[in-house]
Amino acid sequence: QINFVACQLFALLAAFWFRVYLGPSHASSAVRHAFATLFGIYFAVFCFGWYSIHLFVLVMLNYGIMNMASIPNIHRYSFVVAMGYLTLCHISRIYIFHYGILTTDFSGPLMIITQKITTLACQLHDGIGRQAEELTAEQNRLAVKTRPSLLEYLSYLLNFMSIIAGPCSNYKDYIAFIEGRHVHMKLLEVNWKQKGYDRLPDPSPTGAVMYKLCITLLSLVLFLTLTKNFPMAYIIDNEFLENTSFLSRLGYLYVVTQAAKPKYYFAWTLADAINNAAGYGFSGVDEKGVFHWDLLSNLNIWNIETATSFKMYLENWNIQTTAWLKRVCYDRVPWYPTASTFILSALWHGIYPGYYFTFLTGILITLAARAIRNNCRRYFLAPVPLKAAYDTVTWLVTQLAVCYTVAPFVMLAVEPTIKFYKSMYFYMHILSILVLLVLPTRPQARSVRGPQNQVTQNSIKNK
Repeated sequence: QINFVACQLFALLAAFWFRVYLGPSHASSAVRHAFATLFGIYFAVFCFGWYSIHLFVLVMLNYGIMNMASIPNIHRYSFVVAMGYLTLCHISRIYIFHYGILTTDFSGPLMIITQKITTLACQLHDGIGRQAEELTAEQNRLAVKTRPSLLEYLSYLLNFMSIIAGPCSNYKDYIAFIEGRHVHMKLLEVNWKQKGYDRLPDPSPTGAVMYKLCITLLSLVLFLTLTKNFPMAYIIDNEFLENTSFLSRLGYLYVVTQAAKPKYYFAWTLADAINNAAGYGFSGVDEKGVFHWDLLSNLNIWNIETATSFKMYLENWNIQTTAWLKRVCYDRVPWYPTASTFILSALWHGIYPGYYFTFLTGILITLAARAIRNNCRRYFLAPVPLKAAYDTVTWLVTQLAVCYTVAPFVMLAVEPTIKFYKSMYFYMHILSILVLLVLPTRPQARSVRGPQNQVTQNSIKNK
């Protein structure tokens, strides 16, 4: 953990230096690629020692696949090799290094690299192996038309900005950033003459970086004060279970779940700030003329804490992983996309049993929540007091559902998970099954193929 924080802080300083002294106007794309790659390799070796060899082996294996495999199969081979290697590493961590040992936890960077490998393979398959009319608008926009060079490939996968904690980004966005086209591409979407500008503005990420560093510092303080004092394990302590009512256990479950969040807020927000400090992550301009640097943001804390649906919560938590799951699985599998996506997410996280309890429970709750929304929400949209009451109830149910679902993710093992669910009387499982038995369900809508299709991810509209 100390190595992780030290590397990320050093990466933050290197990112500022990279933007100022190795910006596109000062250095060629090759120099920027080389610097980002070499520093990324150094950080990996510093943090994980010889275990970092796993990262480099997987990267080179898939570089061979990318250059030798046929385009119609490149995404399949890359997916099988990357996920297979990641799973073998997950297994070795449990059976060789045992539960909970973090000093050899090289799986975090390996998980990010797996995302990038499979993302690039799918986008390369879209760009070379499929016709434009077969693609969604998003797939068309992100399709890669030519195989990357070795330097571009290594830079995308191993750059110092994302090697330790991510996030996963799209290949075309990363290359545009290195070549100095990243910000201009977003700015050209706006008619600046109508806004009174004679030329394109030059947005600075400094304000966004400072804001995110403040969130990072606050998250660190909360982690040091709350997380240690409210352990998830206490929720299944025998004395606690014997002396507290069911409602009290629900309340404490919410508290310990909240206490577990700051470490994720810290790691993901710091990673986002590092990319922004390097000049990467500009997402555009809103209708008020405000510049936004959230292209790579992994969470929206306000939307998480105020989510009024399970879907809204998931779309604002680990955003880039959700986008990856959508692009490589949900949009591509022909059957049961929701179940397939949750199962892939569990497999990607590892082989701890708690992950599978969490994600299988997530399938059930997602289907039940969708059925309730489709059948009931329209009756509570007006008047305003009724809508407010509906939002309050759905917020409470969403928070309880999330707490109930993620507890096994933190507990990891089978025995504490079963004990926890017994103490909760399996209430959320039972309610979800009853909902699915009582309420009619619609066939799940799938994306319409074609360049005119717009992929909407506005979570607020899905409340």
